[in-house]
Amino acid sequence: MATHDRQATTLALAHALSAAERGLAVIPLSPTKLPALRSPHRDDPVPRPCHGECGRLGHGVHDAATDPARIRELFAAAPWATGYGIACGLPPHHLIGIDLDTKPDRNSSTALRELALRHLFTIPPTVVVLTPSGGRHLWLTGPPDVVVPNSAGRLAPGIDVRGAGGYLVGPGSVTRHGAYTTAPGTAHLPPAACPPALLRLLLPAPRPQGPAPAGTGGHGRGLDQFVLAAHEGQRNTRLFWAACRAYEDGIGPALKNALIDAAVHTGLTEDEARTTIASAARMTGHRP
Repeated sequence: MATHDRQATTLALAHALSAAERGLAVIPLSPTKLPALRSPHRDDPVPRPCHGECGRLGHGVHDAATDPARIRELFAAAPWATGYGIACGLPPHHLIGIDLDTKPDRNSSTALRELALRHLFTIPPTVVVLTPSGGRHLWLTGPPDVVVPNSAGRLAPGIDVRGAGGYLVGPGSVTRHGAYTTAPGTAHLPPAACPPALLRLLLPAPRPQGPAPAGTGGHGRGLDQFVLAAHEGQRNTRLFWAACRAYEDGIGPALKNALIDAAVHTGLTEDEARTTIASAARMTGHRP
């Protein structure tokens, strides 16, 4: 291994350990920005889903750790690593990454500003990471009871979202195309809370159907059915989205019991449902 590569690996490990001190779970990355450790199941005759339950390394973002000893173990197993990835969606930050790409035929920053004007939100001061291609990664945090999915171009062309199961290339990483650096004046900032209006854009949209719950008029049509259609892993997210819509439309109190009933039907407890709805009320500026 070249001296430069050893230096890059040492620096990547140092940056990864520093990120872990802030509560960010990390994994080593190769110069291609992919996880540096290959799957231990790649040669299995019949590959089976495994998120690390086998006890071996090489499960991508599922290997992410904040424990220094574990991080050193990961980098020791991948001496070719020149960067590190930061897992999104994990406590305590529940990180959400807004990836603004830069291409000659599109301006993702302009697209984000247009979204902000249309949906009445502003991006608060937060960590901004500059990419070698001239793009930017905005670090935001989400509520602990909401799962933000990964997406590519769904918000607007050139805007990708890194949520649960995804990762961001950490500042200080070196790739084949250059280094990732923190934008001046943002390194000391904590990841800012995702604006509620933007958070709702990041979540799956409901498919309205069925009659409206009594007392809510047409505005509540389909919100309880949207919650009822949730699969395991989506229940809190769908309930939160529906509750936000209800409170925005001024029918939160009237729809609350219907949403609780729907959530309980999907497998949540009543206390869990009430907590999620209260969180939605606070995020939309209403009293729970």
